[in-house]
Amino acid sequence: MTSSALQKMSETEYLRTEELSPFKREYVDGFVYALHGEDTPNAQAGALSKHGLIGTNLVAALHRPALRQRCKVYASDMQVRIQARGARYHYPDVVLTCEDMDDDARSASSPCFIVEVLSQGTQVIDRGQKLSDYTALPSLQGYLMVDTATRAARLYTRQGEGWGEQYVEDTETLRLPCVDVELTLDELYEGTRL
Repeated sequence: MTSSALQKMSETEYLRTEELSPFKREYVDGFVYALHGEDTPNAQAGALSKHGLIGTNLVAALHRPALRQRCKVYASDMQVRIQARGARYHYPDVVLTCEDMDDDARSASSPCFIVEVLSQGTQVIDRGQKLSDYTALPSLQGYLMVDTATRAARLYTRQGEGWGEQYVEDTETLRLPCVDVELTLDELYEGTRL
């Protein structure tokens, strides 16, 4: 999401038009922001290959453990609805949820783990507004931000009523919450030149 709004509309209108939209859009407090494919100044360009590889590596690492716990992992097309912050809808890079959802559901309201793979155009929002929005979700156990400029990641995990923060780099290991997966940065960045 970028700082200039594409247009203002009601939540109902956003949800109706999002189903028909040829590109993904996020919704924050009555404003719609284009993510991919729209020929406007505020639409984000497509993801770089390392961005996609990192997301794919995470989905691969989470898929089997999630299924064993009757959970599902989604890559970039599952919307997350933030109820605690008013009407907000984001498209994280990876969403892990254990909520009972229809196979044709477009949004999750109770994810347990969310990942954003940072890029030059999104990192300020991913580290600010989205961090605040995601950690307001009662169901969320962890939020991971993965750097694409260096081999580093920041993991926020729920600890009682607050949040703990872990910064890892180089060859360190992360323990991902919700389905309890251990992942090295070597595995996370596999296939990239980082």
